Amino acid sequence: MAGAVQQARQEFWRPPASEGAAGHEHSDTCDECGTEFIVGARYCHCCGTSRVEALATRTIEAPGLTEVAALGKRLGLTLPVLAAFVFGIFCLLAALSVGIVFTARTTLDWQAIQLWRIEWLLAAIAAFAAGLLLKKTS
Repeated sequence: MAGAVQQARQEFWRPPASEGAAGHEHSDTCDECGTEFIVGARYCHCCGTSRVEALATRTIEAPGLTEVAALGKRLGLTLPVLAAFVFGIFCLLAALSVGIVFTARTTLDWQAIQLWRIEWLLAAIAAFAAGLLLKKTS
């Protein structure tokens, strides 16, 4: 009888037998029942407990104005030049993301997407040129 219990198969809803395994993080198991979370799950599939606490620890914080000013000082840029540079980078990212967000199904759609890319790239060029002109005057 004791030999039958030791040969029992691992069921998919039970926690793994080696909970203290190396490299196993606590956030991958439910605090209520100890079941492993399914990859990308927001709730435990066994007891329904929210996983928001584990996902909330992975947030990215945006830098504040003091960090941005310190970056500009470290790069030797004034605040208007740094703002023009950041706006130019934003426009470049927007030009790249237009193709990802919108899909071209017809020739007219493709032309519209290309026009939006051209507009974003022109805005980026204008921002970088403004940054260069502001840099030369200061």
